[in-house]
Amino acid sequence: MSKPTDLQHNLERSLPAIASISTSFSQSQGFSPYCYFSLEKRKAISDVRRTFCLFVTFDLLFISLLWIIELNTKDGIQKNLESEIVNYSFKTSFFDIFVLAFFRFFVLLLAYAVVKLRHWWVIAVTTLVSSAFLIVKVILSELLAKGAFGYLLPIVSFVIAWLETWFLDFKVLTQEAEEERWYLAAQAAASRGPLLYPGALSEGQFYSPPESFAGSDNESDEEGAGRKVLTAQEKEYVRQGKDAMEVVDQILAQEENWKFEKNNDFGDVVYTFEIPFHGKTFILKAFLQCSAEMVYQEVILQPEKMILWNRTVAACQILQRVEDNTIVSYDVAAGAAGGVVSPRDFVNVRRIERRRDRYMSSGMSTTHSLKPPLSKYVRGENGPGGFIVLKCPSNPRVCTFIWILNTDLKGRLPRYLIHQSLAATMFEFAFHLRQRVGELCASARP
Repeated sequence: MSKPTDLQHNLERSLPAIASISTSFSQSQGFSPYCYFSLEKRKAISDVRRTFCLFVTFDLLFISLLWIIELNTKDGIQKNLESEIVNYSFKTSFFDIFVLAFFRFFVLLLAYAVVKLRHWWVIAVTTLVSSAFLIVKVILSELLAKGAFGYLLPIVSFVIAWLETWFLDFKVLTQEAEEERWYLAAQAAASRGPLLYPGALSEGQFYSPPESFAGSDNESDEEGAGRKVLTAQEKEYVRQGKDAMEVVDQILAQEENWKFEKNNDFGDVVYTFEIPFHGKTFILKAFLQCSAEMVYQEVILQPEKMILWNRTVAACQILQRVEDNTIVSYDVAAGAAGGVVSPRDFVNVRRIERRRDRYMSSGMSTTHSLKPPLSKYVRGENGPGGFIVLKCPSNPRVCTFIWILNTDLKGRLPRYLIHQSLAATMFEFAFHLRQRVGELCASARP
């Protein structure tokens, strides 16, 4: 077996550890739809549109540079400028190609940087004018007799004009449309109000350990009956957990937009979904022959015990229990590929909620004084994600498990290799989870 194949196989075996650590997100890149899609943010130019404007500027500068090089031959720049501008001739001058580049630059920046149009008609006009002009010029002019520049300038100008069209139509407008749809979905979800039912579930419905995470999404951070006063840092942990939960809710609300990637013989399906500013997110959906409460106990309430059935997790430690719904954990994923993939560690804040029809865990990467970055580990980060266990209203002995993962292992691992391995990784995690709940169901039988 080739080394790349070995590396990918070992990645597939090591990534479930990162997954089990999951539901984490960078503190420095905390994501909340309400933050990123504020009025001020939406008025500003987007990153992809800014890149397009830079490319348009590059178009003008590159054509200008080629024209200057062409002028600086034989008789010198001054004499050639006089010949091509003052004594302009359509058949022999390159000056009009420069003017054409300036025309594209002026019109496109005016339309897409100043006016911020969100339609393709302006660039369609500039590309049509550029293409028609260049084709006519090549047919009627005598530029081809001037050597290499007679071919180079028209070809470069033609290609760049069409690259600008492709970039705007397939990148700028599509990504901004996706962000607009995300914003509208967030606003719609906000108008519906919180999905959490106000009352806590009966403790008789399932076993809950002393550190029960039963609670409400509307709990106050202020001191209440029997509740400690939270410090500023603890309030920040609670805020991070709530922000991450909002993102998970938005992803779940847009299930019709998930893109199918792979499925397996067990009926598990992996989807992908593009999150603005964070890229591709992988989503596993699996049907399990056990109660939702069992998965809730094994995966969500007791992450530190995952090392008993998931060998790719080297360690999991609860650093701090902030309040009923929020914890900070430290997790270590074992290395792989004979040391090529070194161990990764994570510090995560997690928010856990019990809702009438589901159990949820989501979070983000954070910092904690007890676990600063260590030289022996690469500190990894996961994008917005989490575990969701959906109850079946007609059969309490089955449930649906959803795992949302957007991971960044840092280091020098090729991202494409990680993405190729993620689907297999998620299927493997579901396989181990089935084994675990199968053992628990067997031991529970009389």
